Amino acid sequence: MTTTIPPETIAAFHGIATASVADAVEQKGVRGYLTGSIKAVLPGKLVGPAVTVQEVPSHVSEPPTHALRAIDESAPGSVICIAAGGADVAVWGGLMAAGAVTNRIAGAVLDAGVRDVEEIRRDYPELPIYARGAVPATTVGRYRTVSLNEPVEVGGVSVRPGDLIVADSDGVVCVPLELAAEVLALATDIEEREREQTRLIRESGSLRGGLEKYQRI
Repeated sequence: MTTTIPPETIAAFHGIATASVADAVEQKGVRGYLTGSIKAVLPGKLVGPAVTVQEVPSHVSEPPTHALRAIDESAPGSVICIAAGGADVAVWGGLMAAGAVTNRIAGAVLDAGVRDVEEIRRDYPELPIYARGAVPATTVGRYRTVSLNEPVEVGGVSVRPGDLIVADSDGVVCVPLELAAEVLALATDIEEREREQTRLIRESGSLRGGLEKYQRI
């Protein structure tokens, strides 16, 4: 998949807090933040275009074909987003992490669990994984992949291929591709205003005074 997000835009988002990005997306009338249940199991700042995979319940024992294709075929810097409806199984593990690092995938966002956490932390500490938690159960015989690069729902938010994923310790935000430049400008302004607000609060000794001037909490 070829990203249409300029590299300089992705680099700029690396310097912006996810909370500011979430606020900026909401100013455009869209919900971008994923449920807080999806959090950094293997931490690290994560920014990149989404590659989407859908998994559904199934008793058929087969490998996660579309997820494997996503890891092998996606452009470097992509974020693999696997939708599985909050499944209490691991849709990602150590072998997938090895493939992702080899192919320079930026990281993964999983609406399900991840396993082999100790192995990934030891061998691939640079690979951020955001998931609902760690769970040792395999998907094989429980879930199967049914699509690659189709719109999916992850953590209560619609994620389309190419949308920008931004994640840090606060959680995960999906920025619609067509809003990326505007959201970056808004989020940058939010961060600048918060720095000014923080200085005023510290200098004046008044939290309320800072809130009244900038109308932001």
